[in-house]
Amino acid sequence: MKRISIVVCIGLAIFSCSKKALVINEIPFEFGINNAEPNLVEQDGKLSLSWVNSIRGEKATLLYSQLENDTWKKPITITSGSDWFVNWADFPANATNGDVLLTSHLQKSASGTYTYDVVLNLRKLNGEIIKENFLLNTDGMQAEHGFVSVIPNEKDGFLITWLDGRNTVKEMKESHHKAMTIRVAEVSSDGTIFNETQLDGRTCDCCQTSISMTKNGPIIVFRDRSKNEIRDIYFSRRINNKWTKPAAVYNDNWEINGCPVNGPKIVSNAINTAVSWFTAANEQPTVKVSFLLDTGSFLEPIILNDVEASGRVDIAFISFDEVLVSYMESDANGTYLRCKKVNKNGKISKAVTVSQINSGRSTGVPQLEILKNDAYLVWTISIDEKNQLKSVRFNLDGM
Repeated sequence: MKRISIVVCIGLAIFSCSKKALVINEIPFEFGINNAEPNLVEQDGKLSLSWVNSIRGEKATLLYSQLENDTWKKPITITSGSDWFVNWADFPANATNGDVLLTSHLQKSASGTYTYDVVLNLRKLNGEIIKENFLLNTDGMQAEHGFVSVIPNEKDGFLITWLDGRNTVKEMKESHHKAMTIRVAEVSSDGTIFNETQLDGRTCDCCQTSISMTKNGPIIVFRDRSKNEIRDIYFSRRINNKWTKPAAVYNDNWEINGCPVNGPKIVSNAINTAVSWFTAANEQPTVKVSFLLDTGSFLEPIILNDVEASGRVDIAFISFDEVLVSYMESDANGTYLRCKKVNKNGKISKAVTVSQINSGRSTGVPQLEILKNDAYLVWTISIDEKNQLKSVRFNLDGM
């Protein structure tokens, strides 16, 4: 397939053009139209991508592909249906553990706008089906369930976390200010769901969750919701087989009477863990990143954005103590998808502009992963008013 190379050497990409120019290579995505809701995952040196192909009011299909020699392989159809809940912010999850693939999607449970379940599919990468279309949430409540994050478990199977609205049905009788919860469970390689635990009984309604495996076990981050409508980023860790009481990554003290639909992202390597997030506390839209200390708390956060941020962050480790963060920010000329390197010691690189980008919901949440010394990003664009995925790669030496 032909590769399209874009040389970024303009004012929007803030780096010196006296250096070797940063080249952003577009990786063709040639699988029809009406593709959106991507989720890009690196595991064991491979890049996996899941997404939804759908037409509003008609059938939706969950598709999966892996990158091979900078080419997306022919997609595998995981499952499809005409009763799905398809949403730009609540994209399907995917994870692999060895040759086993676990995916999620959302399926309507009733006629209400926000009544849907999390449905899982488990299969081997060779296509062999292990277990099809089984429910993650088994509460039987016609309520909202979603914003799934999943990773390989330490030995076998998977760890999965999600926002759960099973308690909101009762609360809705008294108040429209529903309170979602966040839960975590394990999924075995044969599809058995066990060790389900509620981490927090009051979370933000519709911000993405994130889960990572640290050197000391798993950690989950999410946007909390206090009784005073403070919606900061919290975390919980599994220590001695018990999940800790959620604590703040940092007290931004962002008071907002509605969900910002802007969740955190956490990532780990053999030594360090880092989390990035968006906040608009004190009416200052900001993207931050913080590293986890061995004491179990997080360092003072580092601010990344140069102009007004709109968030939708992702993060990936470049080396043991340095991450790359992707985020969206806007100025008078438009909205841009940008990246910065951030070292644990506080050193920050200049920003690289990956692309000018639509600020609306149709863009979804741009996805970032690192493979060897290349950064890969995927997001949703519109071509002739039809959704399509755009995937690019650039070498980190150009930053």
